[in-house]
Amino acid sequence: MVNSLSINSQDYFSEGLHEECGVFGIYGSDSLSPAYACYNGLLALQHRGQESCGISVNDRGVISSHKNMGLVSEVFNNEILDSLKGEMAIAHVRYSTAGGSVRENSQPLVMRYVKGTLAIAHNGNLTNAYEVRRELENRGAIFQTTIDSEAIAYLVARERIKAGSVEEAVERAMKQIDGAYSLLVMSPQKLIAARDPHGFRPLCMGKLGKSVVFASETAALDACGAEFVRDVEPGEIIVVDESGIRSVRANCPKDHSKSLCVFEYIYFARTDSVIDGISVYESRKEAGRILAREFPVEADIVIGVPESGIDAAIGYSEESGIPYEKGIVKNSYIGRTFIKPTQKERAKSVRLKLNPLRSVIEGKRVVVIDDSIVRGTTCDRIVKMLRNAGAKEVHLRISAPPFIWPCFYGTDIPSRGELIAVKHTVEEICELTGADTLGFFPPERLGELLLGKKWGVCDACFSGHYPTKIPNKMLEGKERGGLDYDKKIKK
Repeated sequence: MVNSLSINSQDYFSEGLHEECGVFGIYGSDSLSPAYACYNGLLALQHRGQESCGISVNDRGVISSHKNMGLVSEVFNNEILDSLKGEMAIAHVRYSTAGGSVRENSQPLVMRYVKGTLAIAHNGNLTNAYEVRRELENRGAIFQTTIDSEAIAYLVARERIKAGSVEEAVERAMKQIDGAYSLLVMSPQKLIAARDPHGFRPLCMGKLGKSVVFASETAALDACGAEFVRDVEPGEIIVVDESGIRSVRANCPKDHSKSLCVFEYIYFARTDSVIDGISVYESRKEAGRILAREFPVEADIVIGVPESGIDAAIGYSEESGIPYEKGIVKNSYIGRTFIKPTQKERAKSVRLKLNPLRSVIEGKRVVVIDDSIVRGTTCDRIVKMLRNAGAKEVHLRISAPPFIWPCFYGTDIPSRGELIAVKHTVEEICELTGADTLGFFPPERLGELLLGKKWGVCDACFSGHYPTKIPNKMLEGKERGGLDYDKKIKK
């Protein structure tokens, strides 16, 4: 008999994977104040980070900023936005996957140096951040934060002293960093967007009147009224200034390959976004269809765990012919600072966030779709909640494969020892959750989520096949669980 799942200090909100970060930028002010455009864009990217946010605006070479801990609607108001005047701006929402959750680590970062001022907003994690930071410190750099982004800012500033332009400095800096970065750099005259050569994190470009807009997701372009133009290609640098738009492709890979994090489609991105030409909604529905073909079951209804489980549930319903119902209601107004100080209160956390519709569930055989199982501290509570609402059977389907490796590119997948799928078989996890049956998305079919597109994705958290070299320093704290990394990680 497998031991029952314990409810420890990892509450409901830390069980699921947290979003990484989101960036937004605009050059030009003919259609909308850059600060207000950024505010609207950040609201649409709020799902990517709820810890802190900020906006930096360039007014004829003078960069001013406002940032703080909290949600976008908490940090900004009309008075603050009206004070942020200028011709271009960049903005950021943050969840801390590297560096602590403190105001000093909020972005954009603004750096003053001998050539002027730079502002930087960054989504992703560098795999060689420790080495870069140490090299910079040996040359006299004094860091004010604990985040990777400051190392990038120092590199760009250092290279700018020798380079003929800011974009050349960014190009040179990119050759010295490894890992994931979708990056916006604002100088006194230019707005620059850059994406790492693997394309781990999304970044797209749009137009709003004569203004040029960059965002992590197309949903943010929609929010400010911008029209999508195209995605920034892996390794590409796009420069916008008074002379127009130009592309620098010196760092673009020759094989046009991509390693976009597949979890953008499974969970991270908003359902109404299009990432690298693929509809997130259609991709999630396809995941549900595949689950229905791989793990059929006789049932009365299909339901999804809000939010990202819903789209896959619709796909499962369409493929299986089992009716889709709204079986779980999400309380959207549980704040970031929701605290459960006691074991008893922690155990209630799912019911405070999610509540079943008894009239829909009672007496039914239920297929419930969720996006992932990480530590396993939530799924048993969801199953129990459905049984308490009168479900006759509960069949759990997960639209991601089992997590068995940590992420080094900006997703907070914990150490291997904390991942339930490392310690238990699927049958054991099913028993632990209390479900009648359990099915995970087949890892060998992840490519089908690209809906016919031929480029690749990063699936290292499922396969252990990392697209980049992982330095030994990055492995510290991720090795708990006693399993051998050397057999999986690229050298």
